[in-house]
Amino acid sequence: MARPVLRTPLCDMLNIEYPILSAGMGPTLIGEKTGAPVELVVAVSEAGGLGVLGGSGYTVEELREAIREIKKQTDKPFGVDLLLPKKLDLDGGMGSKQVEKLPLQAILETIPKPHKDWVNKIKTEMGLPDTQIMVRMNTTTMRPKESVQVCIEEKVPLFCAGLGNPGFMVPEAHANGMKVLAITGNAKNAKRLAEAGIDLLVAQGHEGGGHTGRIGTMALLPAAMDAAAPVPLLAAGGIGDGRGIAAALAMGCTGVWIGTRFLATDEGGALPVNKQRILSSTDEDTRVSTAYTGKTLRASYNKFHDLWAESGLAPLPFPTQVMISSALLDGFIAANKDEYVGGLAGQISGIIKEIKPARQVLEEMVAETVDILGRRLPQTVKVK
Repeated sequence: MARPVLRTPLCDMLNIEYPILSAGMGPTLIGEKTGAPVELVVAVSEAGGLGVLGGSGYTVEELREAIREIKKQTDKPFGVDLLLPKKLDLDGGMGSKQVEKLPLQAILETIPKPHKDWVNKIKTEMGLPDTQIMVRMNTTTMRPKESVQVCIEEKVPLFCAGLGNPGFMVPEAHANGMKVLAITGNAKNAKRLAEAGIDLLVAQGHEGGGHTGRIGTMALLPAAMDAAAPVPLLAAGGIGDGRGIAAALAMGCTGVWIGTRFLATDEGGALPVNKQRILSSTDEDTRVSTAYTGKTLRASYNKFHDLWAESGLAPLPFPTQVMISSALLDGFIAANKDEYVGGLAGQISGIIKEIKPARQVLEEMVAETVDILGRRLPQTVKVK
């Protein structure tokens, strides 16, 4: 049986069969496997889409190794997603440049007293063990410029900035045959990123998992499209099947950037407890909170959200807030308190009911999109 055809100009730009990219999802907590590992990247790219590695969970050298492993397993195009924060809070215990690893427990001793007292109170009341996590100071997030250079040296087909403005690297990336993608949550930032010279822009609505803004996808897409023109736009946030893809294409997007649906696959790198949380979720079972990273971030609802809200504390800057959330989540996991554990996930969790191979997920998305646009829509909508 012939494979279905679903092509947009994005397919020609990236040399892929289908205009579907899996989001470059990073880890939920320090020490966790990245959400979008090599296996997921390869599966999506081999199926005709474009897989994107979640690079924020790696050290700089591990990033290079992962890129080379992808190249060993597929000759199809792929991407790498890195975080390029405008500013890193490296005061206190994380300010040392002399070591590659620091005990998270030691870093917690340097955070402001109200936050330290709160962490100790939660640990005592709930009987949580001290964390044994070692914080690596040579990660891609801590060393973004070195990490970008690795991607350029390895000639990664598509560089994706999951956070921040990659405009500074565009000329060198283009000189090495690479395309550059950035992500926005509002029209103002869409214009700024487009003017920086990027090739592709993802507009992610409030519904999306991970770091997210305040504008819903349906309102954001036309506004971002107008602001970023003529830079092609991909849709993200609340898309998990062919219905969402068809809607995005109908609005003028050149493709889609899909996270949660690919996280809940055999190859997705989320912890088993977080995958199960997605499956059991309704459309109302995610929360946006600063608890995890200090920035607004959507995750599956769990009782950690309530603990943080009740604390009355202001979030610490990124990535110091990550130290607090990782220490407590590590303790919850060790103590088998799964009701306090939940990973990054979007509102689309409500329609995800099964963990499947990533290839199957992509093929089902394509088939449904083709059916909607090629058969169902012409049958139900008459135009002249």
